[in-house]
Amino acid sequence: MRVQLFGTCLVDSFFPEVGESMLKLFRRFGVTAVFPKGQTCCGQPAFNAGYADDARAVASHFLSVFDGDAPIVTPSGSCAAMVKHRYPDLFRTDPVMHAKAERTAGRIFELSQFLVRFLRAHESGLAGQGTVTYHSSCHLARDLGVRDEPLILLQSMNGVRFIPMPDASRCCGFGGTFMAKLPEISCALADEKADSILATGADTVTGCDAGCLMNIGDAMKKRANPVQVRHIAQVLAEEL
Repeated sequence: MRVQLFGTCLVDSFFPEVGESMLKLFRRFGVTAVFPKGQTCCGQPAFNAGYADDARAVASHFLSVFDGDAPIVTPSGSCAAMVKHRYPDLFRTDPVMHAKAERTAGRIFELSQFLVRFLRAHESGLAGQGTVTYHSSCHLARDLGVRDEPLILLQSMNGVRFIPMPDASRCCGFGGTFMAKLPEISCALADEKADSILATGADTVTGCDAGCLMNIGDAMKKRANPVQVRHIAQVLAEEL
């Protein structure tokens, strides 16, 4: 199987190890991953800030770079939801681009979604170690509708004890531009999330969106707590 890998801005700039872990997982399951050159942002920051024309320009570039028939896999429920649900709306008055956006929307998948639905990774005996809890990010669960797949993967791992988090689906406070516009509220929500994580006693907290993990990581660092904050790709690829 061949896929196109959409790395996302945050992975490219801050978390390259997440992309490396994705490639390890793809190799484990015999998937050939192609990283289209020229890829940039999905346009979500501009869209959320109300700059529809700018978002449309970025989306048009994305559709050009990721042209084809292969599945597009990304380590971000937030970016996947943007492409899947917002692109068709951005081009609703342009029949040609709207059709292209609709086709691309049907090809994009968040990583855990792809691993479970297409590769049956939860049946492969992936292994890890320690105790892990999971933060359910807002866009992944509410917008993309991916709720069970990350849990199925984590609970299937040999050597890993999964511990459910209280209020796992409660926002961590990142929210993209929300974090920059309302930092006090964002930090308060992150502190509440940190309390939920510590209540589990787990040594690792994971999730499927780098933005959430960045905000959670900052909250944990302020407490000088040894809990590791890792993307689910890193957890799944730990012993590969």
